[in-house]
Amino acid sequence: MIIPSSYQIKEGELKGKVILVTGANRGFGLAMTMDLSKAGATVIMLGRDLGSLEYAYDAVIDKGFQEPILYPLDIEGATPENYQSLQDDIFNQFEKLDGLIHNAAILGTMMPVDQYDIKLWYSTLQINLNGPFMLTQFLIPLLKKSDDARILFLSAEQGREAKAYWGAYSLSKFATESLGQILSDELENTSNIRVNSINPGAVRTQMREQAYPAEDPKINKEAKEILNAYLYLMSDKSIGISGDSIDAQ
Repeated sequence: MIIPSSYQIKEGELKGKVILVTGANRGFGLAMTMDLSKAGATVIMLGRDLGSLEYAYDAVIDKGFQEPILYPLDIEGATPENYQSLQDDIFNQFEKLDGLIHNAAILGTMMPVDQYDIKLWYSTLQINLNGPFMLTQFLIPLLKKSDDARILFLSAEQGREAKAYWGAYSLSKFATESLGQILSDELENTSNIRVNSINPGAVRTQMREQAYPAEDPKINKEAKEILNAYLYLMSDKSIGISGDSIDAQ
C-alpha cells in the first residue's frame, strides 16, 4: 500500500490527541514532532538525551505550535519498571494515549554475520526491537482508553527483503513488521487501535548517510517531503487501515 505525500492535514485536526514519538529529539523524529504539534497534537517527546530534547522543545515552542512534553528515557537500558513509570505518568496527566510512533532506531554496523560484534548485535536488537516491544506492551492499556488510537512502526526496505551485510538492523526491521501484523490481528476485535508499519524509503537522514557513505544525499528526499504520509496515518482518515506494510511516496 502506498500513501501519497501530497496529503495535507488541516490545522488543528489533531487537537486533543496525545501522541508519543520515540527518538523525537532530532532528525526524522523532530520533524514528525513539529508537524504533529502544528496539527494540534500534544507530543510526548521520548529520547535519551535531555539536552537535545530541550533544544527540540524550544524549536517547537518558537514556532508557536502545541506545547510538547519531554520524557528522557534510554530505550537501550530501560527496564520494565521504567516503562511502568512512563505508563503511570501518562495516565496521571492525560488518562489516555492516542498514538505511539516507534521512530528510534540504530543502524548497528554493515558486516557479515560471522564477523558481527556480539555486543553491538544485542544493542541493535534492544533499541530496534525489544525496547519497542516493551514500550508497546506497557502503553496498550492507555491506547485502549482512546476512542481511536494508532501504533506506527517505522520500517525499511531491509525489513522486507533480506540483503547481505545488513545483519541486526535488517533482522530487527523484519521482526517489527511481524510484530505490527501480530498486534493488528490481536487487537482487531477488542479495541480501537490500528497498527501499521511504514517504510519512508530513501530519505536524507544521518542513518542513510551512514549506511550509504558514497551516495550523494541530495538525490534523496528530505524528511519533510514525506511526513504527510505519517500525518495521514495519525488522522481520522486512516480509520480503516490496519495491519498494513505501507510505503511513503
